[in-house]
Amino acid sequence: MITRIGGQAPWEARYGYCRVVRAGRWAITAGTTATGPDGVLHRGDAYAQTLAAFGIALRALAEAGVSADDVVRTRMYVVDIGQQEAIGQAHSELFGRVRPVATMVEVSALISPDLLVEIEVDAYLDA
Repeated sequence: MITRIGGQAPWEARYGYCRVVRAGRWAITAGTTATGPDGVLHRGDAYAQTLAAFGIALRALAEAGVSADDVVRTRMYVVDIGQQEAIGQAHSELFGRVRPVATMVEVSALISPDLLVEIEVDAYLDA
């Protein structure tokens, strides 16, 4: 069974995707940024943007019956790899106990020049 859960991003309807797809025991998020109803959150703060983006993804996963404990992989796309400590610290605060596999790569740009981080999360429900 496949369940699709939409979020609040205006791009979802425009570009034809949803925030989370749960397929059997797997739940996978779309790329998620620190964006709210009024636009980009925490401009200039990679740490706060990382926390916000993961928060959005984790809330959407919770709607699919998935918790942070079920996360097995994270990906972080960053526009300045020099911010790795701040981004890594935010990741550690959220997942330090869970310890999923993780990837952090520098990219040339995100959808808005004010965005510093975009994340993805894969989760697996065991049982």
